[in-house]
Amino acid sequence: MNVLNAVREALLKKYKGKFGKKPEVLSYAPGRVEVLGNHTDYNEGYVLSAAINFGTYFAVSPRDDNEAHLWAGDIMVESVFDVSDPQPSKDKMRSNYVKGVLAGLNAIKPATCGFDAMFLGDIPLGSGLSSSAALEICAGLAFAKLYGTEVSDFDLALIGQKAEHTYAGVKCGLLDQFSSIHGRKDHLVWSDFRTHEVKPVPFSPEVCFLMCNTNARHALVDGAYNERRQRCEQAAAFFNGVLGREIKALRDVSWDDWRKHHGEMEAIVARRSAHPIGENERVLAGIEMLRDNNLAGFGKLMVESHNSSRNYFENSCPELDTIVDTAAGVPGVYGARLSGGGFGGSAVLMVAAGDVKEVSDRVRGVYALKHGDRCDTRVITCSEGAAICQL
Repeated sequence: MNVLNAVREALLKKYKGKFGKKPEVLSYAPGRVEVLGNHTDYNEGYVLSAAINFGTYFAVSPRDDNEAHLWAGDIMVESVFDVSDPQPSKDKMRSNYVKGVLAGLNAIKPATCGFDAMFLGDIPLGSGLSSSAALEICAGLAFAKLYGTEVSDFDLALIGQKAEHTYAGVKCGLLDQFSSIHGRKDHLVWSDFRTHEVKPVPFSPEVCFLMCNTNARHALVDGAYNERRQRCEQAAAFFNGVLGREIKALRDVSWDDWRKHHGEMEAIVARRSAHPIGENERVLAGIEMLRDNNLAGFGKLMVESHNSSRNYFENSCPELDTIVDTAAGVPGVYGARLSGGGFGGSAVLMVAAGDVKEVSDRVRGVYALKHGDRCDTRVITCSEGAAICQL
């Protein structure tokens, strides 16, 4: 039995033990790995990502009353609330993602009854692999099925995003939700966050991704993420006033534009804006390199992306830098960078498939010498997106 099947069976067992019945609906949504395109989604830019082979299951059945009984299956903590008025919690933070999604679906079609629900996954919390979006999307799919609510993939992604904004306090873009919904086995997901077009990009079987979880603090609700977004918006407004053409977002600004005018901006705004501007150009270049099977060139772009995060956006940390710098000198590694919002979490390495163990051992060893504990490593494969499961 593989790991995800074990998670599914564990959830069904816990659900029956708690509620004395099988769930009526079971859904699944994967986490995601961001490969190129860091903080570009809310700048209307481009991202290369993938749904991954780790995710979250959500089991639910109707009740005869209007109460929601929601259990976090890993720690067995319950949240009880009225389905017609799901208010944010100050202490049970993961319940907020579910409550926010329910509120979004209620705006389309009010919930017709209460529910008994439980969720369980294997995405390490705070790892930068978007456990929050996986929970939002699997909850959304399950509720839509339970209540007979018609919702498009795009609207479901918007509902998940709004849950992050209003219930969790993180002004994220749509990258995480898009990746979880649109994942495809053995493919990356290319997303255009202006047109909302999504395309699969074949990924070479010669390589895989190695996720290296620093176990360093990864909490975006303390304002660091929102500050970066605010600086990007300030930069877009600046460029709109000096370039002589309409600039709706940093997606409309080239690297040449930035080099010509960055000295006219407040220093911190110039630094922050350099990152997504450069990232957009790296994503477009990366797609062409993958089409040509230029893995070395693509890996170089990943390293450039991390250095931009480190120097311009300042959303890396010493633990992430140790992994990326160590990986650069290990045979079999094509590229490495932080993945996700940053400020902790995980680094992702693109590694020759036959060298995974050697690379993992080397990186974990160096990491332990510098930081006291070995980082966690897992092999990441590009996987299918979210779905309702057969029971």
